[in-house]
Amino acid sequence: MPYFKGQKSKESADVNIYYEDYGSGQPVILVHGWPLSGTMFEYQIPAIVDAGFRCITYDRRGFGKSDHTWDGHNYDTLSGDLHKLIDYLDLENVILLGFSMGGGELARFVGKYGTKKLAKLIFLSSIAPFMLKTDDNPDGVPEEAFEGFKKDMRSDRLGFLNEFGKGFVNYEDNKNRISEGQLHYNWNVAAGAMPKATIDCVDAFGKTDLRNDLKCIDIPTMFIHGDQDQTVPKEPTAEQGHKIVKDSILHIIKGAPHGCTFTHKDEVNKLILDFIK
Repeated sequence: MPYFKGQKSKESADVNIYYEDYGSGQPVILVHGWPLSGTMFEYQIPAIVDAGFRCITYDRRGFGKSDHTWDGHNYDTLSGDLHKLIDYLDLENVILLGFSMGGGELARFVGKYGTKKLAKLIFLSSIAPFMLKTDDNPDGVPEEAFEGFKKDMRSDRLGFLNEFGKGFVNYEDNKNRISEGQLHYNWNVAAGAMPKATIDCVDAFGKTDLRNDLKCIDIPTMFIHGDQDQTVPKEPTAEQGHKIVKDSILHIIKGAPHGCTFTHKDEVNKLILDFIK
């Protein structure tokens, strides 16, 4: 199985990050959401490859088939992993797509490394630029919600993931769009992640202010968000990001939940392909 060496951190000097690489042409890297893995892009990879692009996914450290590391679950280190992947594969003219938490890697990557090797950015159901409610971010989510996530996972992580997975796709409203089998598979992927990484990442996606990172973006950028996203509200994320990133595009998918890659895959894939082409 293909691996590359991730960013060194305080207690994790030698980290193996799992990736998959399909097709040829301009590279498109898909960065997955929490608490899943690169497998969540099952319905996007064929569309991208069939359109003539090279499609690459990888599993965030602590998730999927990547090493379970005790630390490094913050955007400085995680964006370093993405940087290591691009260098390892010697990529240029890269299109980056970040779903949910994955949008944070995109933002911090640009903030730390610039856009020299990048062509376009797609923030899909993304947490960027800032989820946390503060005095200057009034549309954000109260800190108590994120602390509640962590408390519930420390008490019953698997039970929490079961309920979170239903809310991820607004299951009661989308039973005609997603099967119980897909829910069960997503739960298995999330359950297999490292418990500490799953908990630590809540602070990364929930409390990291990426507004200054987004101000560094100077390449074509698109935000995609569902208007029924009950996991990541669009106001402090996609709508605010669209205002920050000059000349960016904002697409709101009517009726779509957070996990629109599963429930509204045709609409999502069309938006992605129209943009990257």
